[in-house]
Amino acid sequence: MTLRLYDTRAQLLRDFVPLDPENITMYVCGPTVQSGPHIGHVRAALSFDLLRRWLEHRYGRVTFVRNVTDIDDKVLANATDAEPWWALAYRMEREFTAAYAGVGILAPTYEPRATASVPQMQELIALLIERGHAYPAPDGSGDVYFDVRSWSDYGSLTHQSLDAMEAAEDADPRGKRNPQDFALWKGTKPGEPADARWASPWGAGRPGWHIECSAMSKRYLGAEFDIHGGGLDLRFPHHENELAQSTAAGDGFARYWVHNGLVTVDGQKMSKSLGNFTLAADVLGAHDPLVVRYALAAAHYRSSLDLGESSWTEAEAALGRIGSFLQRAFRDEDGGRGRSYSQSLPEAFAAAMDDDLGVPQALAVLHETVRAGNSALDAGETDAALDSAFAVLAMTSVLGLTPTSSTKGGASASALDALVQTMITQRAQARADKDWAAADRIRDAIAAAGITLEDTPAGTHWSIDG
Repeated sequence: MTLRLYDTRAQLLRDFVPLDPENITMYVCGPTVQSGPHIGHVRAALSFDLLRRWLEHRYGRVTFVRNVTDIDDKVLANATDAEPWWALAYRMEREFTAAYAGVGILAPTYEPRATASVPQMQELIALLIERGHAYPAPDGSGDVYFDVRSWSDYGSLTHQSLDAMEAAEDADPRGKRNPQDFALWKGTKPGEPADARWASPWGAGRPGWHIECSAMSKRYLGAEFDIHGGGLDLRFPHHENELAQSTAAGDGFARYWVHNGLVTVDGQKMSKSLGNFTLAADVLGAHDPLVVRYALAAAHYRSSLDLGESSWTEAEAALGRIGSFLQRAFRDEDGGRGRSYSQSLPEAFAAAMDDDLGVPQALAVLHETVRAGNSALDAGETDAALDSAFAVLAMTSVLGLTPTSSTKGGASASALDALVQTMITQRAQARADKDWAAADRIRDAIAAAGITLEDTPAGTHWSIDG
């Protein structure tokens, strides 16, 4: 089956035909690092981590670029005398990196900072001026604007007419020809730090937000690349402006535009400006990272996701079912060894992922395989159960959801196992002593903790109810 992706610009599902099947090229807008990440940022990054993993499964090599906007009005506004803008940006970048890594998001192939590509941005601005699509402000401010009326295709990404668009608010409007013109270069303003400016032919200043991604994507991926990703909230004006300035400069730019849905709170987008956000660090501190990854991945990437306490409970239960089955299937120390099993993906799983990254449908296949495997174990059909177990491992590997022995993992899993094994030993001794009352009390205490015991000829095994 051919992979199909929903292309925002075309407004339909399109067969994915890469420029080079040996190297898929993908650019995703990364964070503006004025403050730490909220859970919406993590959901956005995870959406493209899942797409990247599937592309790697299908094609092998993926060159994945995610930028860091480390110079911006918001970064400057949040800086203090004790922490300059560049120090703040670096500290916040590390918080984003930690949050991404916490839920198993793969590191990008390249993660360029905007401040490292200023010469490339200036080259692009100069080319746009030369082609008649940009102009320096006549007021001597040092600002340079993109002339939206010079480019007839402006608005093609979001399918808006120019006259219906609101004025761009990314710079002082005094030097603009048209209200919708947007800043490519921002001249230095009084009170701005001396180290937040670069020399340019138009005057000292710094790049506008939109020009950054056009310059960095071209630098790292070339004038044309396969996929441009980002949140739905970036379609306008950010991605619309990127598309206009890059194509006006003569570049093919992105062949597919893929946008993820937003995390919402009471129907409103989660955002720092609205003050309704939940910090990623708080979520990861309260829940197992694999549970967070599952909860954020469970909804289709293009849909809105309204998170609540039930989201984490359901994700933990789902992972518990997967982990318990794998524990049952492989509990024999030699189980599966000496036999040849391939971790091939079920066709229904692959079909779901090929259909615009249908993770919810893929998870349904995963859980059906778990149910089938448990039924096989109940019937004593070891070979069929191991087939299911290896299929589950193949699916969870692609999704980055392979569970540990406990969803809490690590030291917590070891401590829990030691406690339960001690109680199992005490119960066995009580039964050997024919102290049935004591054996029942231990069994009931274990059950009250949500743990199931299974007595087999090979011994007693435990699993977490789910």
